[in-house]
Amino acid sequence: MMKGRLGLETARVPQTDRHGLLWLAFGRLYVEAGTLRFVCAAGGLYEAGDYAIPFQMLSCILLAPGTIVTHDAIRLLARHGTGLVAVGDDGVRFYASMPFGPDDSARARRQVRAWADPEGKLNVAKTMYRWRLGEEITGSSLNQLRGLEGARMRETYKLLAQKFNIQWRGRRYDRKNPSDTDDPNMAINHAATAVQAAAMIAVAVSGCIPQLGFIHEDSGRAFALDIADLHRDTITLPAAFSAVHRARKSRQPLERVTRKLVGEILKKKNTIPRMIDQIKELIDVDDHRRDPKRSG
Repeated sequence: MMKGRLGLETARVPQTDRHGLLWLAFGRLYVEAGTLRFVCAAGGLYEAGDYAIPFQMLSCILLAPGTIVTHDAIRLLARHGTGLVAVGDDGVRFYASMPFGPDDSARARRQVRAWADPEGKLNVAKTMYRWRLGEEITGSSLNQLRGLEGARMRETYKLLAQKFNIQWRGRRYDRKNPSDTDDPNMAINHAATAVQAAAMIAVAVSGCIPQLGFIHEDSGRAFALDIADLHRDTITLPAAFSAVHRARKSRQPLERVTRKLVGEILKKKNTIPRMIDQIKELIDVDDHRRDPKRSG
């Protein structure tokens, strides 16, 4: 273990040699004799006990509901570049994160260069649409790409409504009054919020700039919205229509059913690590035309 009360040594394990994410819930994260520890009761993610956390080998710790963190723990993690993110169950909400990321700014700088270059920006957008639609994209502008996506989405909505025997009247969303809509549209809103939270976690861990999106532009989370949309066809929409069916059958609140269902899918599909891989494939290559076929 590390020396000293808070382990504030100069030694630091490079991010490339670390082992990803650790989820913690229903317990207390604290420091004892320079060691980061997590004590928890039964009923959470782990058996009851007091665990030593190998934080120097982690990229990020995700704090789910029911967790308490001490000031010493935050100082220790910050000193060694281990991320700390407060999230909802299964990553369906993104509340706050402590500044962290890769050991250098290379990925953020590559993102900026691609975003600032019209051709590079369009190439990244084409790659994302190609992953989603499973075909080569020939559009010469972002508006053309959006039109192609819109036509595909209308058919997807129709097929999912038929699959779950739900009446579909079209996509309706009033930003000024988001609750004034029908159940399918409301479920889509809830599911999209949950998947976007997972994307925000991935963007934060990756050290990218969330405001610089390649398809979305105005939002302060534009890049996270881009990444979330890579999973719209495979997670967001199927979960939303399935949640409507489940909520009506169980008579439970639609938001709760949708949030729980999306969380289960995110966990089962290991979605956040997949999103991180997708971000790396988009940003960490010089030729954005490469297709890793990682969407899902």
